[in-house]
Amino acid sequence: MSWTPTDDGQSIGMKGFDGGILVADYEHELGARISVEDLGDAAHFAITCGIYDWFFHTRFLTLTRKDAEAACNEMQTALDRIINSIPLKHDPERDSKCAAVTASISEFVEIFP
Repeated sequence: MSWTPTDDGQSIGMKGFDGGILVADYEHELGARISVEDLGDAAHFAITCGIYDWFFHTRFLTLTRKDAEAACNEMQTALDRIINSIPLKHDPERDSKCAAVTASISEFVEIFP
């Protein structure tokens, strides 16, 4: 996988998209981001992710921090598959491949509601 800490880890401890505190924050070299926020209760977390120019999704979980981070890792693996299926702009099969990417995103959101 090509995930690295966002801003070299400097975003950890900052306020996230859902008002919580970032406890994990990664960016993919091909244009995606996934973050885990502690929402202020020991068992409430938000995992926010997206592939730039494609979609943005937030998942709210009632788990331990360790389980929320494991869920983040599972989502990163699924996002990798989608990212690597996105066609280049000059691909002659771009339209059909983009339709497959859209279907994969819908499936991702169903698997990780």
